[in-house]
Amino acid sequence: MATMNISVPDLMKNWVQSQVSTGVYANTSDYVRDLIRQDQIKNDKTPPLQAAITKGLDSGISEKSFDEIIEVARKSLKSHAL
Repeated sequence: MATMNISVPDLMKNWVQSQVSTGVYANTSDYVRDLIRQDQIKNDKTPPLQAAITKGLDSGISEKSFDEIIEVARKSLKSHAL
């Protein structure tokens, strides 16, 4: 495993130490690794979400009412849940 040294302001150091003291994290390295994992997960999810937003915006204005759109979405969710 590689080693990294970082410098943080006292307020951040105190925050990390308080998180470790809760017992959720074994040590400061464990806390930082968890933050990095969370950032990786977030970054993995961002491009598909942005693509879906762009696709929706590019599709134009629907002729369907809001209620019709919601009904189609609900049916789609039900069929995917099975």
